Amino acid sequence: MVADKIEALLADKGYDADAIREELAKAEIEAGIPAKRNRKNPAPHDAEKDKWRNLIQRLFRKLKNWRRVTTRYDKSKKSYLGFVAIAAVKLWLPFVHEA
Repeated sequence: MVADKIEALLADKGYDADAIREELAKAEIEAGIPAKRNRKNPAPHDAEKDKWRNLIQRLFRKLKNWRRVTTRYDKSKKSYLGFVAIAAVKLWLPFVHEA
């Protein structure tokens, strides 16, 4: 099951709620959620993990430049994930291929 493999949840400030943090604690999942600015008792936050969250968000933003990924024209999950893989490879190629 996927929930058994999750070690941490990286999310932005919009997910900073006591109910979410409690559910994560019950499931023994580390909450990598920065505290909102107006929170009275801010929870501890790992800034190093926040860098990973930002990197992942930027990747999804770049993947959404492909209309086919954004609107999900593919009917099957297999073909959709295949195109997401193609888009990810296209993003990765400039970093490994010298012109």
